[in-house]
Amino acid sequence: MAKPVRARSRVTSRGTILTICLFLAAITWLVFGQTLNHEFVNYDDEIYVYENAKVTAGLSLQNAFWAFTHTLCNNWHPLTIISHMLDCQLYGLRPAGHHFTNVFLHTLAVILLFLVLRQMTGALWRSAFVAAVFAIHPLRVESVAWVAERKDVLSAVLFVLTLGAYTRYVRTLSLTSYLIVLLLFALGLTAKPMLVTLPFVLLLLDYWPLNRFARESWAKSNRDRTVEPPANIGRIFLEKIPLLFLSAGSCWATIVAQHHFIGSIDRLSLMERLCNAAVATMVYLRQMVLPIGLSAFYPHPRHSLSIVEIGAAVLLLIAISGAALILRRKHAYFLTGWFWFLVMLVPVIGIVQVGNQAHADRYTYLPQIGLYILVTWIVADISILRRNRGIPGTVMALVLVILMSCAWKQTTYWRNSRTLWMHALEVNPKNDTAHNGLCDLALRENRLDEAILHAEKALEIRPNNADVQSNLAIALSRSGRRVEARSHLQKVIDVSPSRPRAHYNLATLLMDDGRLDEAIAEFEKELEIQPDFLDAHNNLGIALIRKGDLDGALAHFQKALQIDSRRPKVHYNAATVLLQKGQRGEAIAHLEKELQINPASADAHNKLGLAWSQEGRIDLAIDEWQKTLELQPNDLNAHFYLAWIFATFPDDTIRNGTKAISLAERALHLSGERDPRIYRLLAAAYAENGQFDEAIQTAQRGSHLAIEQENYALADRLESNIDLYRRSVPLRDTGE
Repeated sequence: MAKPVRARSRVTSRGTILTICLFLAAITWLVFGQTLNHEFVNYDDEIYVYENAKVTAGLSLQNAFWAFTHTLCNNWHPLTIISHMLDCQLYGLRPAGHHFTNVFLHTLAVILLFLVLRQMTGALWRSAFVAAVFAIHPLRVESVAWVAERKDVLSAVLFVLTLGAYTRYVRTLSLTSYLIVLLLFALGLTAKPMLVTLPFVLLLLDYWPLNRFARESWAKSNRDRTVEPPANIGRIFLEKIPLLFLSAGSCWATIVAQHHFIGSIDRLSLMERLCNAAVATMVYLRQMVLPIGLSAFYPHPRHSLSIVEIGAAVLLLIAISGAALILRRKHAYFLTGWFWFLVMLVPVIGIVQVGNQAHADRYTYLPQIGLYILVTWIVADISILRRNRGIPGTVMALVLVILMSCAWKQTTYWRNSRTLWMHALEVNPKNDTAHNGLCDLALRENRLDEAILHAEKALEIRPNNADVQSNLAIALSRSGRRVEARSHLQKVIDVSPSRPRAHYNLATLLMDDGRLDEAIAEFEKELEIQPDFLDAHNNLGIALIRKGDLDGALAHFQKALQIDSRRPKVHYNAATVLLQKGQRGEAIAHLEKELQINPASADAHNKLGLAWSQEGRIDLAIDEWQKTLELQPNDLNAHFYLAWIFATFPDDTIRNGTKAISLAERALHLSGERDPRIYRLLAAAYAENGQFDEAIQTAQRGSHLAIEQENYALADRLESNIDLYRRSVPLRDTGE
C-alpha cells in the first residue's frame, strides 16, 4: 500500500507546482495585459522598431547577419534585434504584437525563476513568493511595458535558464551540462550585455544555496548519499574562467559601441560618478520598499548631490555589507542576496557613465531578485511568524495586492508618448528629457509652437542638451525661422562634432536654402559618422543631381538601395538619374520596384509613363499617366503629357482631339495661365479637333507670353505652329 501513497504524493506535488505557475502567469497578465492596447512610444521605440528599415523588413538571413555586425542605439545586442525583426515578420507594425512578446517573455522569466529557485533551494513557497514579487513589482513596468526594452525580458529568460543549467551542472559535473551553461550565457550576453557579472553571481550561488564551499557540513553528513560532496575550491574558480572570457568580450563590444556616449554628461569626475552610484543604490532600495514617484527618466543630479546624501548612502552600504559578512554563517542567504544585488548593478550603476540618467527602473530588473530572496528568507526565519503560519500568508497576499495595484497604475502611464512624458513632468517638472520627448511628439504631429515651447523649457533646465538643440532647430526650420535653426544646429556640432544626425539636419537646411556646396559637405561629414545612414545618402544624391553630378548622385542612391531596397522614393530617385543619363531600361526597372513598394505613388506612375513614352510604348505610357490622374487629379505633368499625346501623336488610333482639349484646358488652369508651353499645347489640341481659329489665337497668346519671358526659341516655335494652323494643318510630334 506504500507505493500508491508515494505516487499520489508526487502527483500532488506536481499539481501544486503547476498551480503556482498558473498563478504567476495570471498575476503577470493581470498587470501587464493592458499593454496590448498601448502604442509605441517615441523613446527609442522608433530606433529599435518602427523607423528601423532593417527591423521592419522582418527576419531573414541577411538581416540576422546585419544584427550581428552592426550596433543599434550604441549597443551591440543582436539577439534582441533579431527578436524585434521576428515580431515585425509576425505582427508588422501593430504595437499589440510587440507588447505581447514582451509580456510573454517576462511571464516565462517569472515561471522559470520560480522553478530554478525551487530547484536550488528546495523551498517551494519562498521561491513562489520571490517569483511573484519579481513578476508584479512596479519597478518591472519599464522593462515590460516598453517595447524598446525587449533586451531586459529576453536576457532575463536566458539568465534564469543559465542559472538552471548551472544548478544541473553542479549536481552532475558533466561536460555537456557545462557547455550548455556557456551557450546560454553567451546567448544572454547577445541579448543584453548587463549579464557580464553573472559569473560572480554563480560564485555567490556556490556559497548559498548550492553550498559548494561547505566542507564541514559534508563531513557531518557524508553517509547521506543525497548530499553532494563539496567541489574543490580551485575547481569552483577555474570553471568561471571561460565565463569571464565571454564577459570580457561582451564588455569590449559594449565599450566600442558606446565610445561616443561614455562620459558624455558634463565630463563628470570619477568621484562624482561614484557618489551618484552610492546614492542611486539607496534610491533602488527605497523604491523597492516604497515604489512611488516612478518615472521613465530621472535626470542626473550632476554636481548637486549634498555631502549628507552621499555620506548617508555610503554608511548604509557599508553597514548592510558588513552585516551580510557577519551573518554569512548563520544566514548565508543574506550574503548571496545582498551581493547579488550589488554585483548585478555594477554594469549600470554609472561608474562608467553612459547617457544622462541618474538611475533607471529597468536597471533593477535582475539585480533586485537578490533582495527579494534576502527579504523573503529573513521573514520566513522570524520565529514568531513560523509559529503563526497564517500571518505570513496574509502578509504575502497583502503585499502582492498592493504591488499589483501600484504596478497596474504605473503601466497605464506607458499607454502612449504623451501620457509617459506628462507623468514624468508630474514626478519632476525639471525633467529636460521629458520636455524633449513632448517636443519630439509635437514635431511628429506638426504642432510647431508646442514643440518650440517644450524645447525652450528643456534648454532652460539644461542649456547644453544637444538632443533638444536638434529638435528645436527642426521646429524653427519648419516655422520659417531658418537662421535660428542653423544657429542651434551649429551649437550642437560645436559641442559634439561626431553627434549622429547633427550634420545631416544642418545639411538639409542648407540644401533647402540652395546652398548646395555647403549642404554636400555636411552630408559627407554625416556619412563619415554614419556610413549606413540611408537618408543622408538619399539627400546627398538629390543635392548632387541639382549640382549636375549625375554619376555621384547615382552612386549614393545605389548605396541607399544596398542599405534598404524597400525604402520609398529611393528607387524613384535612382530612376530619375538613369532617365537623365538615357538608361531607360534600368530606369523602368527601378520605377516598377518603386511601385511595388508604394503603388499609390503618383510621381512614380508619372515618371514611368515618361520612360515608356521615350521607349516608344505609348500605350503603356498612357496607362501610367491615367493612373497618375486617378491618384492625383491635379497633377500638371500628367495632364500635359496626355494632352500632348492625344493632340499630336502620329498614330490616328491614339489621337483624340476632344480629350486633348479637356486635358490642356485643365493644364492651363493648373499652371496659372502663365506658361507659354501650355498655350502651345492647347493650340495643338484645338488644331487636332479642327478648331484652327482657336488654335491660332491660343498660339499667338502663347507667343506673346514667351517673348515677355524672353523665351525666344519657344516664341519662334509657336510662330511656326501658327503657319501650320493657317493652312489648316494640325501639329504632329516629330520628336522635337
